[in-house]
Amino acid sequence: MRIRLIFSLKNKGAYLPFHHQYILAQFLKGLIVKGGREEFFNYNYFNFSGLKGQTKVSRSGLHYYSSLVTLVLSSPNEDFLDYLLEQVFNTPKIELGNLIISPEYTEQEIEPTLETSNKFVCISPLVLLTPSFNDDSGKRFINPDTDEFSDLLYESTLTRMERSGWYSQEQMESFYKFQVVPDMNYVNKLREQQKKFARIYSVYDMDVKYEVRGYTLPFTLYAAPEVQDFVFKCGLGAFTHKGFGMLDLANNAPSQRTEPYKFKREGFVPYKSQDSNRPPRTSPTAEEKNKEEED
Repeated sequence: MRIRLIFSLKNKGAYLPFHHQYILAQFLKGLIVKGGREEFFNYNYFNFSGLKGQTKVSRSGLHYYSSLVTLVLSSPNEDFLDYLLEQVFNTPKIELGNLIISPEYTEQEIEPTLETSNKFVCISPLVLLTPSFNDDSGKRFINPDTDEFSDLLYESTLTRMERSGWYSQEQMESFYKFQVVPDMNYVNKLREQQKKFARIYSVYDMDVKYEVRGYTLPFTLYAAPEVQDFVFKCGLGAFTHKGFGMLDLANNAPSQRTEPYKFKREGFVPYKSQDSNRPPRTSPTAEEKNKEEED
């Protein structure tokens, strides 16, 4: 399931760094540990987006100007998501970088029907390689239209699916069809404009800082529906539990596919359809996503 967590922004104009997944990851990890349920301390089958809102770019980062900002959380485990949301709503004042936010309410995305071929956009960067300590291999650039790009995503996806224990051996053997086909027209257009679709991001694991290369681009995934469902809920690539590799369907109308979820701050009145402060779209076009991250 995929949940949209909507916060009110208390200090409009405050900013986050362009690449702020590590800030969100540290915040969520702290809440998971604070709640005290040890079975979730090392739970990795969840994913989350960057923080979405109306932003302006400066040298400092992304300045947020909307009254409401949104974080998308996703996991097949409803119990885990409810546990995490309980911790969020027990924290009325949250500081993320320079932002001061307060949780207001949640929405659940209505699950789409996934086919054997789906076009996705990245709503957080897609990481292919997991680096080792004191090793720069995670920053290596891999051309999206090569077999290596698709093969690395295939290997990491099948490894995570097998470790989950959710699929039989017969099912795992049937998942051999897997191909990621990036939208190279989009990639080449960015190259011609000297814009970036691949950047270096910081990620922390066991208190050690690593630098990895993340890609933000539209692509089509050819795979079994079970595989499509897994990456849609758990993310694609490496460090998905750190907020990387979150996907959304391309050309989807997000405002038309949500329903209220069970968490809401007491006394808060959700927005009306005509309200200019309604939550921002969580699935930008690929062009919007890359423009947002230009630095």
